[in-house]
Amino acid sequence: MVYRTVPGFVLRLSYSKVLFLVSDAITSIQSTSVMKRYCQTLTLPNDAQLIAQYLEVHAHVWPEVIEGQHEVGILSMEIYALGPQMFMIVDTVDEFDWERDMQRLAQMPTQIRWEAYVSQFQGCSAQAKSTDKWQMMSKIFDSEK
Repeated sequence: MVYRTVPGFVLRLSYSKVLFLVSDAITSIQSTSVMKRYCQTLTLPNDAQLIAQYLEVHAHVWPEVIEGQHEVGILSMEIYALGPQMFMIVDTVDEFDWERDMQRLAQMPTQIRWEAYVSQFQGCSAQAKSTDKWQMMSKIFDSEK
């Protein structure tokens, strides 16, 4: 049983009711959200030390990098790792145009410095474009369709 105090009220909810409310809220958010999703992959050099450093760097991404992403319409970005294989999920606003908005991001001074910094772990030159490193993936399955 969960008790929640609200000014003037005490709410008493069972765990199943809480789960139902959370599930209902998520469904509501999903049904009203309009966004695009992009998935990319990158293979790092097969060097355990470089991979560990790349993971550590991404545990402390500069706040200005994330601010720049939001400025161009990226809602969230996640990177997953399996050895040297990286997998990125990018969720954007519906109006996001990959070529146009990633070009805008690539021209931001902090993004330029970030890309140069992480290139040492990616096995490429500091001038390499994101498209030279990350490869766009195609969706082959969607359980919702």
